[in-house]
Amino acid sequence: MYFQNKNFVIIGASSGTGLSIAQQLASQGANLFTFSRSKPSTLPPGASWEEADSTNENFHLAGLPDVVHGLVYCPGSINLKPFHRISPQDFRTDLDINVVGAFRAIQQVYPNLKAAGGLGSVVLFSTVAVQTGMPFHSSIAAAKGAVEGLVHALAAEWAPNIRINAIAPSLTDTPLAANLLSTEDKRNNAAQRHPLRRIGTPADLANATRFLLSDDAAFVTGQILHIDGGMGNLKT
Repeated sequence: MYFQNKNFVIIGASSGTGLSIAQQLASQGANLFTFSRSKPSTLPPGASWEEADSTNENFHLAGLPDVVHGLVYCPGSINLKPFHRISPQDFRTDLDINVVGAFRAIQQVYPNLKAAGGLGSVVLFSTVAVQTGMPFHSSIAAAKGAVEGLVHALAAEWAPNIRINAIAPSLTDTPLAANLLSTEDKRNNAAQRHPLRRIGTPADLANATRFLLSDDAAFVTGQILHIDGGMGNLKT
């Protein structure tokens, strides 16, 4: 199996994209160490789970193996409001979930990734709204823009020993997006905004994540991979 005997840490694997990533990696023989605020209703056989909240100052990843081949940080937020209605606390919350939480996780796993002897890889998540201006996205776009900056800086600092990349999706059919996809009209309208005329799925993002963690992406670092149905740079 492709990831046989390799160790991966996934933050936020209780549902949606994180769970899909866990399932895909497990199907390829990976050893999984997952962390989230809520216990998953299901996890692949052999995957461990520990409660952990990346927005908490006491966030701690317990029970990690000495060597970690990959870290995936999945927590995110969708806080869409007119700019004048965004409170400072709203803004700080988006930063805590998307940037500060990723910072905490990466710092803790760094020694374990370094121990992988040049095989370590990190995948974070951004959003299409960073490079494509969208109304009501100022808070989340700012937070995810910081994620992209972190990716570029760490890719330069850690090369050639650890690779780090991010995936920038458009609207994806996950529990996080449930309010935006709560009716058939909303789903159809969202699909029509994409040149490929459909909404992204957790499997779409998991496929890209699996690639970035694999040896097939051994020459890929510091990149923002747009998995967005063409929304980011196409007009049809």
